[in-house]
Amino acid sequence: MSATTSNPATAAPTRVDEALAELADPPAAPSRRQRVRQELRFAGPIVGLVLGIKLLLFWLGGVVGETLGNRGFESFFERFHMWNVWDAQQYLGVAEFGYRTVGEAERTQIAFFPGYPMAVRAVHAVIPGDFLAAAFVTSAIASITAAVLLAQLVRADGGDDAQATRAAWFLLIFPTAYFLHLPYTESLFLTFVLGAFVAARTGHWATAGIVGALAAMTRLNGILLIPALAVEAYLQYRRSGRFDRRSLWILVTGAGLAFYLAINQHYFGDPFHFQQVQAENWSKHFQNPIKTVTGMLGGYDTWTKPGEGLMVISMELGFMTLGLVASLLAWRYLRPSYAVWGLLNVLLFASTSWVQSTPRYVLTVFPIFLLLAKLRPGWLSMLASAWSMAAFAWLATLFALGHWAF
Repeated sequence: MSATTSNPATAAPTRVDEALAELADPPAAPSRRQRVRQELRFAGPIVGLVLGIKLLLFWLGGVVGETLGNRGFESFFERFHMWNVWDAQQYLGVAEFGYRTVGEAERTQIAFFPGYPMAVRAVHAVIPGDFLAAAFVTSAIASITAAVLLAQLVRADGGDDAQATRAAWFLLIFPTAYFLHLPYTESLFLTFVLGAFVAARTGHWATAGIVGALAAMTRLNGILLIPALAVEAYLQYRRSGRFDRRSLWILVTGAGLAFYLAINQHYFGDPFHFQQVQAENWSKHFQNPIKTVTGMLGGYDTWTKPGEGLMVISMELGFMTLGLVASLLAWRYLRPSYAVWGLLNVLLFASTSWVQSTPRYVLTVFPIFLLLAKLRPGWLSMLASAWSMAAFAWLATLFALGHWAF
């Protein structure tokens, strides 16, 4: 009987040999084309989600209009006009005609920031025709961009692609997420906010400041990016031990608000004229948030119908609480800069004499979706999705019928 021996020269390589080979010849970095393909594979499902939910929303609106609203549509495009209600008409008025100083209704449009109308006007210049169509195209582009940027933020924080997609999912099915697809500011504003945070997280401070200025030109709370991004700059300083002077670009965010104040000065001779308009037409002025909340809690008796108390008080306070809780949890499970952004927004929502549209505004408190994305797939995640989709369908139905639904 002979012993079997192996030839060292022909033996299979060991793990040590493979590791040494990798060190000697590291894998080549992916080419630009490969990187583009990787990003497309990452963004593709998210874009599909946005488009799918958008189609379902507009289908729902048509069905609701025909059945519950007993309304006929003479053409396919007429189905989109049913969404041109409430603030959408104001933004489209500014987009088409600019700010006006004559006409009682037209003069109030100065209360609406110029960022979204300017974007709609820019799209209209490329796609001439109906301004409403330009507005839907603007919101479509912005809603896709916002969802992808939210997913990118998850990846910047170390999350995997599955978690990033879950964050986009919870954003898109949020109870008031139908506003992302309508002629409202939510999708564009959220795009600028998330773009500023993604830029700051990746060290592109000039981009963060410029995009922040666009946010402040779109909504008043865009100015809150300055303290939130300042916290982010401090966090990065603590980690590296070196102050990055480029982070001073976040101060450029103030230029967006300055632009809006200059418009007020130009048309009405007062940079803060919009505050007067809000007080006269919507009974809104800055107020101690404690006084606001206590006043709301004691205001149920002023509404004669149960539905009025639900929509005007319970829903407002409920979503405000959701934003507050999510912001506090962000200190523990996310980043302090996200928490500061959320807390300051909730404080601003409550610091008015007439709290209105909080369920819509809280869409911009993006830590909500980052926290939900951390839920492992299971019964709790499915329950959150089911509740959110049911509320989405209910509120979108009310809005499609012309009711006030934030």
